[in-house]
Amino acid sequence: MATTRSGGTAPAQRLLEAAGDLFVREGIRAVGIDRVIAEAGVARASLYHAFGSKDALVAAYLDDQDDADRKKWEKATAGLDAPRDKILALFDLAHGAAVARRFRGCLYLNAATEFPDAGHPARAAVDRHRAWLHELLVDLAEQAGVAEAEATAERVRLLYDGAVAGSKFSRSTDPIDLGKELAASLLDERVAQRA
Repeated sequence: MATTRSGGTAPAQRLLEAAGDLFVREGIRAVGIDRVIAEAGVARASLYHAFGSKDALVAAYLDDQDDADRKKWEKATAGLDAPRDKILALFDLAHGAAVARRFRGCLYLNAATEFPDAGHPARAAVDRHRAWLHELLVDLAEQAGVAEAEATAERVRLLYDGAVAGSKFSRSTDPIDLGKELAASLLDERVAQRA
């Protein structure tokens, strides 16, 4: 975390933290930039100096969350050897996030919904996260020795996406638990097909 010379949190970091809290609770478009600035306790110039615009702040927020998600996955899987278990850990992390975020859903899906224009900086940040998830699943599926690793990874990602969206609709972790169960069955079936 960046700090100022006086020992406090740097304005850019305070803006990211305030934006993150507000965007998760209320949605990105619903939160005005004045509210983020007030919540962060910084001058308006700090936003423009650090990010240039609300759009750039939104992209930075999504990139910051992506970085945090990657680190959480690395930490959660540090003691796991089996690629199958590393894949299923994504569902465990989604379970925890659903509860922590009070079933507000996937922040990347929410952002993609709020910013449908493919040229928007938020969409580029969402795409970066989705590319990481795709590459991770394909790599782990190959390591697990499943048949048709690319197709299997896409099916797991579809189960994951549906599970997270279902959790938001039902305000329950049951869809995530079921998604994990279905993903485990799919992976086991695809390993058996390869054997």
